[in-house]
Amino acid sequence: MNTRKIRENLISLRGNRTQKEIAEAIGICQSTYAMYEIGQRVPSDENKKKLADFFDTTVQAIFFD
Repeated sequence: MNTRKIRENLISLRGNRTQKEIAEAIGICQSTYAMYEIGQRVPSDENKKKLADFFDTTVQAIFFD
């Protein structure tokens, strides 16, 4: 997994929404989501799926391409 690419993908997908909005939508803390965006933490498989569903894309597209 390329954490730099994951960071870029998450930031791009978030757009004008806040980290807090995304975190609340998938049921995690804002600080946890922030760590995903800065590459200090990788989401669990469950949260990867929640993020992909929220952003209407695939886990593969966000985390592995």
